[in-house]
Amino acid sequence: MNLDKSTKRIAKRVKKGFQGYPQISISYFGQTAELATEIIVGFTAEEGAPLQEQKFSSEGDARKDETIQTTLLKVIERADAQTVLQTEGVSIL
Repeated sequence: MNLDKSTKRIAKRVKKGFQGYPQISISYFGQTAELATEIIVGFTAEEGAPLQEQKFSSEGDARKDETIQTTLLKVIERADAQTVLQTEGVSIL
């Protein structure tokens, strides 16, 4: 799947807002606010359940890495996530 298509599909899921559980959260991290080198994906199965996290790293900008974005979309689909939350911007490590 190409980068543009997977990015748009993730954005569409984020725009829906809270739809219930299971829930996926996506946060971007990097050395600067312009370059996201790490992504942390959180999964919550139900309200009050412990958060499970998975980390993805990239040498370049992970937001523009086709493999990582496609993988994020597959994680969302396989988890049958009702809600997808995405943090705005890049948090500094």
